[in-house]
Parts: sequence; C-alpha cells; structure tokens
Amino acid sequence: MPRLKSKTKDAEKQSSKTITFRLPETLISDLHSEARLKNISLNVLVKQILEKYANWDRFASQIGMLQVPQNILKGLGKDLHDDDIQKIVDEILPIIQNSVMFMKNGFDLERTIETLEDYIKNSGMSSDHRIENGVHHFVIRHNLGMTWSHFVELLFREIFQIFNEESKLEFQVTDSTVLVSADLGLDFDEHSY
Repeated sequence: MPRLKSKTKDAEKQSSKTITFRLPETLISDLHSEARLKNISLNVLVKQILEKYANWDRFASQIGMLQVPQNILKGLGKDLHDDDIQKIVDEILPIIQNSVMFMKNGFDLERTIETLEDYIKNSGMSSDHRIENGVHHFVIRHNLGMTWSHFVELLFREIFQIFNEESKLEFQVTDSTVLVSADLGLDFDEHSY
C-alpha cells in the first residue's frame, strides 16, 4: 500500500525574527497555563494565536462570519431536504468566491481550498489533506449529521465544477466525516500560489 503524505502549512521552514511585547501579567499567566495544558511551548502557542488572527480572525467580521453553536446546526440539519441543501450551496458559493478574493487576493482552486481549510479549522471542525500518487484526499470531520455531510459533498462538487475539475472527484460520506478524493497531480499545493 502506498504511503500517504500529509500536507501541512509549515512544510517549508520560514525565517523568523525576535520581537518583544509588553503584556499584562494575568494574560501572560493565562497563556503559560494554556501552553502547559496543550503541552507546547509558550512561543508555539503565541505563534498559533497570531497565525490564527492573521489568517482568519482579522477577516472574519469583515466577511460577515458569525459563530453558531454546533447543536443549532445539528438541529437545523434534521429538517433540511435535498432542495434546501442545494439552495444553501447556491447562496454560499458567491460568498465563498468573494471571501476568497478578499482574503487571498485571487480566486482559484488552491486559494479556495486553503480558505475552506482555514474555515474548518477555525470553526472547531477538523480537516486533513493527504496525497497518494497525485490523488489528494481531503478529510473533513464535522460531527453534524448526514445532512451536513451531503452539504459538504455538494459544496465540494460545485466548487470543483467552477474550476472544471469535477470529473476527478470521489466521495466517501458518513454522518460525521466526508472524504473528498481528487486527482489533482503532484504539483497541486493549496499553500503555494
């Protein structure tokens, strides 16, 4: 069985610079506690916080993002039918396009997937991207029920169709996870555009 290669944003080592901030002692204490709880260094925690702000939080309110408790989405999903899911996807596609253009300075498949990964990570869900012989496997774990799995599947189908890549897609769906497999080749990298 071929070995899967995981994609990470920090694949290449970036140069770094030391800088100093003056922060309230209580905030420093809270950050130290959180770093210990996560079993990471304070530096790594602060870097994660700043990256989250730079990549997502600074844009979230400008593009109209709201946080919604998971149980509300789960409950709403129980009453949705296929035509409702299609209406939601139709409404969200132009929002995704505008958001990607605003946040990533362009609209292509790489930027769109990176933006969706950022959204997934920052909304409390999880995702993973693995590559196997040029086939990219995007795993989205949402824990919201089968309706939302169908939503994710339809959304990815529509996004790939925009970029004329829909014929290369395969899906595996459960009530909590969606696996999207796309033959995008070895050169595809949503973090290099």
